[in-house]
Amino acid sequence: MIRWLKFNAVGGMGIAVQLAALALLKSGLHVGYLPATAAAVELALLHNFIWHERWTWRDRGAGGRAGRLLRFHLANGLLSIAVNLALMRALVGRMHWPYLAANVAAIAAGSVINFFLGDLLVFRRARGRDATPACETGSAKPAFLRG
Repeated sequence: MIRWLKFNAVGGMGIAVQLAALALLKSGLHVGYLPATAAAVELALLHNFIWHERWTWRDRGAGGRAGRLLRFHLANGLLSIAVNLALMRALVGRMHWPYLAANVAAIAAGSVINFFLGDLLVFRRARGRDATPACETGSAKPAFLRG
C-alpha cells in the first residue's frame, strides 16, 4: 500500500510535468498535438524514473540503473506513449476534446498497468531474497512470516 501511494505521488508530479510540457510545446511553441504529446510523455517518463529510482522503489537494485532505465522505457515508456498517442488522436483528433483534458484521460488509462509493470519488471527484487522492508509493505512481520 505504501509503494502504491508513493507511485501515485510521483505520478501526480509527473502529470504536472507532462501537462506543463504539453502546454508549452502545443500552445507556446505551436508544435502539433501528437509530437508535443510524445515529447511531453518522454519528459514525464524521465522525471518519474528518477523519482521511482530514488524513492518509490529505492530498496530494489536488480540489474543496475541503466538496465532499469531500459526496462522502464520498454515497459512503461512504450505503453505510455502508445496509450497517450492513441487516445489523443481519438479524443482530440476525432472527438475534438481540449488537448489537456484528453491528455489527463490518457494518463489515467495507463497508470494502473504502469504500476504493475514497474513493480514486476522494472524495479524487480534481486533474485533469491525479499528486498522489500516491512515499512514498505505496511507489515511489521518478517518477510518469511508474511507468506
